[in-house]
Formats: sequence, structure tokens, C-alpha cells
Amino acid sequence: MTEYALEVEGLTKSFGGRPAVSNVSFRAARGEITGFLGPNGAGKTTTLRMALGVITPDSGTARLFGQAPDAAGMDRVGFLPEERGVYRKMTAEAVIVFFARLKGVPAGEARKRARTYLERFGLADAARKKIKELSKGMAQKVQIIAAIVHEPDFIILDEPFSGLDPVNQALLEQVIRDQAAAGRTVLFSTHVMEHAERLCDRIILMARGEKVFDGTVEEALSRVPRQILLGAPSGSDLEAVLGGMGALERLGEEEGSVLWRLSLAPGADAQGVLRALVDAGVRLTRFEPRRAHLHDAFVALVGEDAARPEPVEA
Repeated sequence: MTEYALEVEGLTKSFGGRPAVSNVSFRAARGEITGFLGPNGAGKTTTLRMALGVITPDSGTARLFGQAPDAAGMDRVGFLPEERGVYRKMTAEAVIVFFARLKGVPAGEARKRARTYLERFGLADAARKKIKELSKGMAQKVQIIAAIVHEPDFIILDEPFSGLDPVNQALLEQVIRDQAAAGRTVLFSTHVMEHAERLCDRIILMARGEKVFDGTVEEALSRVPRQILLGAPSGSDLEAVLGGMGALERLGEEEGSVLWRLSLAPGADAQGVLRALVDAGVRLTRFEPRRAHLHDAFVALVGEDAARPEPVEA
């Protein structure tokens, strides 16, 4: 058995002379959840299309289950594209059964799985409704089911949370966990870092068509200086007390106190900061160690400008 469901090496693609993806390499390991992250316009969708052989790269290679992408390999893949769209005049159940049959699932088993997934996704009452009669979120859930109903070895979801309300986002997160627990490889792209932070074994960060990070969530968060939000009366000389323990940034005032953000220096910790302030007699109105998040790590790695979405061209 091949260790990796997907291996890409040096993928590069330009459109109209404008680079879209530049020399991207990564692997998606079997049984792991990998987040493919970055703002809109970062090159995520183009990279996934090259990886699956949908578009041809200008340079670089992709291997699916150890082989160049082909029909046999694609039968083992479940793919939710960024562009949503299913047959609007078919019923929800018929769409799911159709996609299962395309992947070789027997008719009876396809119908059984369709009903099971429709129930799980809260769509049992919509099974006989046509897609055009469903809300956008309901239609998207049907397409998600269609991507996984054949129980593929490798599941690729391009912006799967977009268009779903918080309840259904939480449901999809659990579905992704369950797929990984069943031994399947999951790779999903998103520009919302919170989903990846909760779900992923590994993350790949993209910006301006380039890979800027490849590692675990913990490794990404280690790139962010730990921070503490401090509040103290005006006139408190925090810089003198905390010299060498980190960088202070004044944020403003709150109910007569001055708010500061302290980015800890390497080797400094929250307990040491608190001890120094107490020993100096500083009357604190706030002391809040702040947990770093993936968005903070992304900004630390690429800068605020590169972390912003690309503008959408008219």
C-alpha cells in the first residue's frame, strides 16, 4: 500500500502570463486530515485541479495513490469542487444514487446509503424534492453526500463550509472526523482558519500562489509570539517593569485604564510577567494571556497584506 494518497511536486501554472501557482509541493498522508489553507485567490483550487489531472500544469508532477492520475485512481476519490452544481431537475435522493452508481456502487446499496446520509444530514424529508426546490445550503449538503457516498479512499473538499450555517458546519466537521476515523484520507481547502484549527492533523498554508508553510497546527502556532492583554492605570510604567520580557503595544483606554498588548520574548512566560508586575506594585485591571490562533500564525508567516483575499475581478 502506498503511504500517501496524494503527492505533488513542483506544480506551477500561469494564466495569460500571470502566475497562479508557483512550485508547490506537498503530500497528503493516508488516514490524515490535511487542511489546504489560504485566502481567496491564493491558488488552492488551481493546485487541486492540477493534482487531479483536471488541468495540465506548466511544470511539476502529481501522483494519486502512487500513480499518475487516471480513471481507476479517480474512482477511489470523492471530490467536491468549488463550483457547486448538481442536476436541478433530479430529486436529492436520485442525485446521490446517480453519483454512487457512477463510482460502481450497486443500485440497492446506493439507495440504502443515500437514505442513510440524507437522514444524517437532516434531509430525510427532502429526499423526494428536486434540487431546484431546495435552499442553497440544502443543495450543497446533497453535493457533499454525493462526493462521499461511494466511501472513497481519498476525499477532497474545496471550500466545503462555504454557504453552510454554523449548525451544518459543525455537522460537516463531524462527518470529516468520522471519515478519517474510518481510515480515509481527507484534504479540504478553506479560507476560514478556525475549521482547520479544530480538525487538521496537518496544514498547508498558501499565499499568492506559493506554499508558505507545511506542518502540524502546533508547529504553525509555535511561529506566533505568545501574547498577554494587560490593563493598568494611566501613568504605570510598564515598559520599565517589563523591559526584556517582550514588546509592548498600547491599544487604547478602557474605563480609566490603559490597555496594552505584550508579545512575549523567547523564554518569557505569563507567570514571570505577572510576578514582575506584582512585585513592582502595578495595580492591574486586566491580565489575559491570549491563545494564538491559525490566523495569527498565517499573518506572522506571510504578513497582513498577503493574508488578505485577492480582489475579485469584474
